[in-house]
Amino acid sequence: MTKPIVVTIPHALGRAEARRRIETGFEDLAAKLPGGLAQLNKAWKDERLNFSAQAMGQGISGVLDILDDAVRIELVLPAFLAMIAGKIQGRLQKEGTLLLEKK
Repeated sequence: MTKPIVVTIPHALGRAEARRRIETGFEDLAAKLPGGLAQLNKAWKDERLNFSAQAMGQGISGVLDILDDAVRIELVLPAFLAMIAGKIQGRLQKEGTLLLEKK
């Protein structure tokens, strides 16, 4: 088991708008990760999104919490994908910031 990747992305949208953008953009964001994702499963409970997926033949899981002024993503990778954890973390930060920019 590897240490989770944690990414916190600030926003000035409020919870409702941040959640709306996450709901509409989550699958696009996931597809932009290195290797892409297949078999994405997700379930909301209040302001927390639990998700799991297959990436490069490996199972990953995580949670996404929508806070008043930030979105916090915690992603657990199998050992095989831990080799590219830095790349995945950077892409999450970049794409998540673009998704949550105030427009």
